Amino acid sequence: MSETVLLVGGGGREHAIARAVADDCDLYACASNRNPGIARLAEGVELVDERDAEAIAAYAEEVGATLAVIGPESALEAGVADALEAAGVFTFGPKREAARIETDKSFQRRFMRENGIPGCPEFETFDDPDAACEYLRSYDGDVAVKPAGLTGGKGVKVTGDQVTKDEAVEYVQSSDYDEWVVEERLVGEEFTVQAFVANGDVRVTPAVQDHKRAYEGDEGPNTGGMGSYSDASLELPFMEPEDYHAAVEVLEATVAALDEYTGVLYGQFMLGTDGPRVVEFNARFGDPEAMNTLPVLRTPFVDVLTAARDGESLPDLTFADSATVCKYAVPDGYPTDPEDGARIEVDEDSVGNALLFYASVDEREDGLYTTTSRSFAVVGVEDTIDRAEQVADGALAAAGDGLRVRHDIGKPDLVRRRIDHMRDLRGDD
Repeated sequence: MSETVLLVGGGGREHAIARAVADDCDLYACASNRNPGIARLAEGVELVDERDAEAIAAYAEEVGATLAVIGPESALEAGVADALEAAGVFTFGPKREAARIETDKSFQRRFMRENGIPGCPEFETFDDPDAACEYLRSYDGDVAVKPAGLTGGKGVKVTGDQVTKDEAVEYVQSSDYDEWVVEERLVGEEFTVQAFVANGDVRVTPAVQDHKRAYEGDEGPNTGGMGSYSDASLELPFMEPEDYHAAVEVLEATVAALDEYTGVLYGQFMLGTDGPRVVEFNARFGDPEAMNTLPVLRTPFVDVLTAARDGESLPDLTFADSATVCKYAVPDGYPTDPEDGARIEVDEDSVGNALLFYASVDEREDGLYTTTSRSFAVVGVEDTIDRAEQVADGALAAAGDGLRVRHDIGKPDLVRRRIDHMRDLRGDD
């Protein structure tokens, strides 16, 4: 029997999911925006708010969905997985309570401490902004200041890096958030490992490094992610195999402590002198990291979904021996003052050997135009990071005016800086 898969979400991450399943199922999608890449792969697309759990469940029943995959964290927080399960549609994505591992950072840190999850930084949680500020001022060292709820990857402020302590206090006092996490600043190199989780099984994917800062050289404000790269091995060039395995052990310990978790568990780690520490967990694929992982996954993703639904062991995952480099094109002014309305000249033909993933675009009769969010991503897949970067960067040659790219992502000098940084931290010759 052919599966009918409902995909929730309309960004670049979801375009990657759609491409991973479309050849092996009848695909339908629902999102608040019309992603032209997803629309070309799907039998039907319904425009609906990703947080409207009842409407999404109704659409799933209308199309006869046998499986569902949830992309965005906002849908998980809204209980879309709960509504789909109640409608009899198996969903690869955690229910609202389990998704708190991402959607409630206070819960996340307390969960780690109470269950002895390795890699937890020193932290305190607050439901009083004044108390958070008092702790922030008195802490001996630099800190990361995080609103407890979802902020689209843009809410964290780090003293000694982005802001001073006085500026961090002002940030807390002037924000509308009530609950806060204040934790020790972690120093090192960040990386992500994403795992498929169901029936107690954990199947891990290659490490990826995202680039949150808006501008080249890791300057500027945080964004939803400007691009990312992965190597042809499980670990990244600045990592040792034992660093990757230590991160996997953290994910396995987390799954063992969670109650019947199903979906993607994303661990973001900071690799320092004492091994990987946990920056955060997400309850879904990363965006852009999904666009690094899924194109090199050789195991059919639909096989993962059906095994999860049928209570079977998840299949062992196989990956192409390929490196990937993903680069996002964003509107001028992003993320602080983005300008929309620029015509997008890039299409599937112009990107050559790169993969094109649409994110947030305005589709008009005469073509595609930018909105105020990330527009599209291109991914190079080659045998080395250097070659993958060249493919991705070449695909952006026709990007046109009104768009900005971090061209440095994946380039040899940036990768070398990461390697040298870790050697300096570890005191290696």
